[in-house]
Amino acid sequence: MGRDFTIKLEPLGEKLRVKENTPLKDILFKYGIEFPCGGKGICGGCKIKMLDGDIPLNREHQQALNKLGLSPDIRLACRSIVTSDLTLEIDQFETFILADSSSFRFTPAEGFGIAIDLGTTTLVAQLLDLSTGHVLDAVTRLNPQAEFGADVISRIEYAIRNAGLSVLQNLIRESIAAMVNKLIFRHKVAVTKVVIVGNTVMQHIFSGLDLTPLSAYPFESKKKAFYSFSPEELKFHTEINAEVLFLPSLGSFVGSDILAGILATRLHQSKKYIALIDLGTNGEIVVGNKDKILCASTAAGPAFEGTNIRMGMRASTGAISSIRDNGDGIKFHVIGNEVPKGICGSGLIDAIAVFIKKDIIDVGGKIKDNTDHIELKPPVIISQRDIRELQLAKGAIAAGLQILLDQLEITHDQVESVYIAGAFGNFINIENTRRIGLIEFQEDKIHKMGNTALIGAKMSLFLDEEDIEPILAITDHVSLEMIPDFQDLFADKMMFE
Repeated sequence: MGRDFTIKLEPLGEKLRVKENTPLKDILFKYGIEFPCGGKGICGGCKIKMLDGDIPLNREHQQALNKLGLSPDIRLACRSIVTSDLTLEIDQFETFILADSSSFRFTPAEGFGIAIDLGTTTLVAQLLDLSTGHVLDAVTRLNPQAEFGADVISRIEYAIRNAGLSVLQNLIRESIAAMVNKLIFRHKVAVTKVVIVGNTVMQHIFSGLDLTPLSAYPFESKKKAFYSFSPEELKFHTEINAEVLFLPSLGSFVGSDILAGILATRLHQSKKYIALIDLGTNGEIVVGNKDKILCASTAAGPAFEGTNIRMGMRASTGAISSIRDNGDGIKFHVIGNEVPKGICGSGLIDAIAVFIKKDIIDVGGKIKDNTDHIELKPPVIISQRDIRELQLAKGAIAAGLQILLDQLEITHDQVESVYIAGAFGNFINIENTRRIGLIEFQEDKIHKMGNTALIGAKMSLFLDEEDIEPILAITDHVSLEMIPDFQDLFADKMMFE
């Protein structure tokens, strides 16, 4: 039997007793430490500061610290084990979780329903009175699977390489059950319908489906299938008297959260063409009308979410979220009005737009004075590599949009409205987004719509499967990598012109 040691967490004031050789990764996630790279020791997102005691370094840990340029009193939680009493300083981020309070048209029904947005990063559950459509309560939390990586690719790798599908499934089912049961306990109501939406990977994990087809080209997923579960198998409260329905994905990495977005925008009922762009952890694009809908996914999300950016982070406390230059100097906004720790996706877009305008970055994305970084608000910088990462993301979205328009044989001018979805989309500056060429539509056509996945999930509480199937019938998934001109178009769209 190993010895017990005490770990003090500052500034939280928490004191823990743990066994010798316990990995810090196993105990610190619930206290705000995140593992964006899934514990590979390459991103520095899980760094902690030793105030007292010591965490021994092996060769790999020391190499990781050296590569990241971290000071001697810093350790990576993903590479650390407990061998003595410790006092650690940790950052606990206050993350913005986008819920929803939108109104929508519906036909009143009896009872109560729960709509759930199962996101890669965040979870939201709302309780509705189906007779009025009013939201009675909401519960939000971070997705606990983030311990195994910030993005869906990291989760797929963990599930396949480490036989971790059941671990990820149990984590998310337990979290969703706790949220649902909390809502029912608070309000003592009988729930007659539960609808869940999420991206394709989240759906596969929740449903226990094989993730192997999504791990390699051509990245195929189950085709437009509804999945239903009994409340008992999900350990939901006994006051739920109906099956739990997970809406269908639309193909490859375009999930039921995008189907919900189509419902929310009523794109499927429009005579005129509408575009929906979700700039979340994965970038999804939809263009269409009541006759035909095309959708696609792009590997755009990591840069927008702060992953792969040197000092990138999510839109949470300490992140530079906006930058502007009104001619009287560059102004920065830091979430929480604290000393900046990094920059989130919206701040990165603003920074590049401002520096293009000031002729510090050229149209090819190169920093003009031949340095490898630009200083923002100390200690935060953006590097030449960060700019390239954003170019890759914006090029993928812009090229994907162009291909869907070409497939429909329409132009940007023929699109009546463009809806931007997701928490990241809620933060972006539309003018700067257009300036860097991410979204090439007239500004008056572009509308931020917030959490369209949750809006659509709530609308689905008033619909039957037969109401949703016509949308599936007119929707086709486009594999962008199969389009002959995609690479050339992608390279062209990377330019800041």
